[in-house]
Amino acid sequence: MAKRAKGIFRRTAGGLLVALLLVFWVGPVLAVAVYRFVPPPITFLMVQRAFEGKGFERRWVPLDDISPHLVRAVIAAEDARYCQHMGFDVEAIEKAMEANARGGKVRGGSTISQQTAKNVFLWPRRDWVRKGLEAYFTVLIEVGWGKRRIMEVYLNSIEWGPGIYGAEAAARKNFGVPAKKLTAAQSARLAAILPKPLSWRAAKPGPYVKRRSGSIRRNAGAVRSQGLAHCVLD
Repeated sequence: MAKRAKGIFRRTAGGLLVALLLVFWVGPVLAVAVYRFVPPPITFLMVQRAFEGKGFERRWVPLDDISPHLVRAVIAAEDARYCQHMGFDVEAIEKAMEANARGGKVRGGSTISQQTAKNVFLWPRRDWVRKGLEAYFTVLIEVGWGKRRIMEVYLNSIEWGPGIYGAEAAARKNFGVPAKKLTAAQSARLAAILPKPLSWRAAKPGPYVKRRSGSIRRNAGAVRSQGLAHCVLD
């Protein structure tokens, strides 16, 4: 009887181990492989916002149909070392930790790659499990997708207002133009509202967003002159 119980326990434990491997190793690898070629259909945040009554508007477009001005603007605003790191900007993380240790406003050190991994594959709430999975997915997409695909997915998936997702929907909603026709000034405004897309507006910016977008536009010029977007733009 004891041997039989022990055998059942071993089979159950073995089954659980296989299931965990499928969920936490094989599953993510397959998902990343599929999304290398197929647009991610929907994210956890999109579902959450829909239940909150925010609506849903998104139009997926290839990276070639998104203005280079917007690529440079989001790099300038969100991740200036995007083309230099492999998913994790150690320098930015250290600066964020130092700033947070001094108190005051909490700073983040997430890269565009990390934000993409979180937005596409994971839930919005912050916890240690999500952070661990975020790191794992970040490595997977850096290896499996490369910088151009990460940027393409990022620009097509991030939130740009209540129920507004992706560059195409944001460009048409705010400026009445396709993403490919965005100017440098319009791109800087869209990049400026990324930290608070539900409360800040690109089309009718307040004083702070105006100042922030002006700074981003100047930094985007530096991104262009210094070739900091070379891994995305030809």
